[in-house]
Amino acid sequence: MSYVYILCTILLTVYGQLAIKWQVLKAGAFPENPWDKIVFLGHLLLNPWVISAFVAALLASLTWMAAMTKLPLSHAYPFMSLAFVLVLVLSGFLFHEPITSAKIVGIVLVILGLVVGSQG
Repeated sequence: MSYVYILCTILLTVYGQLAIKWQVLKAGAFPENPWDKIVFLGHLLLNPWVISAFVAALLASLTWMAAMTKLPLSHAYPFMSLAFVLVLVLSGFLFHEPITSAKIVGIVLVILGLVVGSQG
């Protein structure tokens, strides 16, 4: 069950990052004027999707705490690197961000690091 908690933590974290990116893209460019920046961020903070991302972060924290009751941190934490992999792949698919050969090499290294880091 502890790995299910880790999976939930990862998926909730990824959801939050993607939801915020999606809403920031919809909101447009970050203003130059300081007051306009405050208004811009205020609108984002009241956006239901952004609020759902914050709720996802809270839930991710709760599922992480549940995982920590069962697993050593040094074993569980490397799995969090899967969030980087998922965000990179999904940002390419959903937001058409470039997935370069350097990023693919990075993903492979992260996965190899996960395999090595989670041993023992």
